[in-house]
Amino acid sequence: MQLFKLKTVIDQFETFADFAKAFALGERDLVITNDFLYEPFMKASQLPCHFVMQEHYGTGEPSEEMMNQILHDLQGTDYDRVIAVGGGTVIDISKLFVLRGLTDVMDAFDKKIPLVKEKQLIIIPTTCGTGSEVTNISIAEIKSRQTKMGLADDAIVADNAVIIPELLRGLPFKFYACSAIDALIHAVESFLSPKCNPYTAIFSEAAWQIIIPVFQKIRDKGPDYRFDCMGEMIMASNFAGIAFGNAGVGAVHALSYPLGGSYHVPHGEANYQFFTEVFKAYERKAPAGQMQLLKEKLAKLMGCTPATLFDEIDALLSALIAKNSLRTYGMKEAEIEGFADAVIATQQRLLANNYTPLTRDEIRDIYKALY
Repeated sequence: MQLFKLKTVIDQFETFADFAKAFALGERDLVITNDFLYEPFMKASQLPCHFVMQEHYGTGEPSEEMMNQILHDLQGTDYDRVIAVGGGTVIDISKLFVLRGLTDVMDAFDKKIPLVKEKQLIIIPTTCGTGSEVTNISIAEIKSRQTKMGLADDAIVADNAVIIPELLRGLPFKFYACSAIDALIHAVESFLSPKCNPYTAIFSEAAWQIIIPVFQKIRDKGPDYRFDCMGEMIMASNFAGIAFGNAGVGAVHALSYPLGGSYHVPHGEANYQFFTEVFKAYERKAPAGQMQLLKEKLAKLMGCTPATLFDEIDALLSALIAKNSLRTYGMKEAEIEGFADAVIATQQRLLANNYTPLTRDEIRDIYKALY
């Protein structure tokens, strides 16, 4: 039984210019990024790379339409390395562009072609949430099917993950909060995964030991406190990514996908809506063992009792951004049954990582409670 792997080399630089010099970026490099990152952090270096600005192909979550249009426009472009500089959308797109012979990304998501890596992949995250720089997973909104799908394969693992804290500085607070909450969810979901082991647990706990105190200080001091701990939070996201890249995440992510796919709710925000309700369902079914250990550890850090932990977490996170009912996003009550069916039909990859199995009706009841 495999316990742990990390194929990615992790580097850190003070500035993007330092990274560009150390990695000798040149004309054989494809950089996928955004204008709002290129202008302040990359333009001055006058790099001869081929740049793709992701937002020119659409906004919001990565989709098969967005990826395929970029693929089309890159026909005839020769490059040896793919360098992703951005948040989850840029990273998830970039991972597909290292595959050999890819002309339609659905062929990869549906596993219709062999997944063979032919380009080097370097990922520089600019949020503090996805952890995707150290995972073998790419998530996309499949608009033609009104859901999200995940591709998990070592062919899309980054060769290098590069931490540059200055790149967090331009992230608006809501996006910062949603991404950081997502990192917390990665840490705690992977701690409860059946695949959790002493190696992954170290990274889960290291992540939440950073994240929760930062959240408490933001609650007490205000949003600008985040600028005092950019390096710590991007590192915490990386720790959480290492944990869930090995142990996996479960029902929180699985239940969020139909909401995100149907109503275009950003990934971290969608996960946030389901976080504590899923954990309360787990607790009702299996309160002992790893759940009890998790509650003891988090309650001590939160300064509360294990019995009130999930309510205290809700209160803390709500001090950062509001938790919404699902109807706020446009979801209709009549969709509850269909969403539950969609999770069972399409998210078995994630449901296999549940702390304890949830039935179709239990999943439905979580949607009902949050609706």
